[in-house]
Amino acid sequence: MRLLVWHVHGSWTTSLVQGGHTYLLPTVDEGGPWGRGRCGRDWPDGAVEVPAERLRDTDVDAVVLQRPEEIELAERWLGRRPGIDVPAVYVEHNTPREHAATTRHPVADRDDIVLVHVTHFNELMWDNGRAPTVVIPHGIVDPGYRYTGEMARAAVLINEPMRRDRIVGTDLLPVFSEAAPLDIYGMGLGGVAAFGVTPVGDLSQEELHTDMARRRVYVHTARWTSLGLSLIEAMQLGMPVVAPACTEVATAVPCEAGVVSTDVTVLTAAVRELMDQPERAMAMGKAAREHALSHFGLDAFLHNWDVVLDRVLP
Repeated sequence: MRLLVWHVHGSWTTSLVQGGHTYLLPTVDEGGPWGRGRCGRDWPDGAVEVPAERLRDTDVDAVVLQRPEEIELAERWLGRRPGIDVPAVYVEHNTPREHAATTRHPVADRDDIVLVHVTHFNELMWDNGRAPTVVIPHGIVDPGYRYTGEMARAAVLINEPMRRDRIVGTDLLPVFSEAAPLDIYGMGLGGVAAFGVTPVGDLSQEELHTDMARRRVYVHTARWTSLGLSLIEAMQLGMPVVAPACTEVATAVPCEAGVVSTDVTVLTAAVRELMDQPERAMAMGKAAREHALSHFGLDAFLHNWDVVLDRVLP
């Protein structure tokens, strides 16, 4: 199949383009959110950049939407209406931004676009209306077991923590930093040093995985995001996890793989204990990797996508 898909979430798209289709990634001269193409990613040859002005003359079997604006954009660029003239699915990556249980989804009034949620929690919380829904859990390229835990420090990964604030748990950073030294990875880390953490920066994926795995524990601080791929990556690296029991995390991390709680004192105590018990940390990390491989593997992810695509094609 030839799928039109925008490069929105780099890690998620990395998994998607591992499938056996042709993935058409729009480009525009100024780049930006609507036309960044591959953006220099080391992706398979099936991920093909296509200038936006050429899409009208390009064969497209289905459109993979991820933002409301893409519905109108796809119609303008293709000359065909998603869900009507060309099959379409809409991937919802996020939890509802406003009211947790009453926010209506942008495609809730349509039954011609399949709404794909990345977690069961998201499907539960959004008001999906009459849109047909399906859940395709995350699956990632296995980074391999890299855990050493040699450094009695905690790793945290947050993009733009100052802007996103309480949603990603930025206010919890000084609380966790009292339990162990925190090294924070990600984009837009300006100002985080004031929270008592050490900013490492935005590393390449290869560097990130190796560097994170030297830390004793992975601390996931997010309150109200979808299930972060960074959490799954940390688990597959073999890292033990400490995380608030929010959104899908409560079901994604079994007790043998880490500590999940809504009690911050329980979470900080767990970080301290894992700093002092490297053998326990390693055992929990191995359990985390085993669970993540069996529940968030790439093969199942790609198979589930093939099933949905077969469903929408005439």
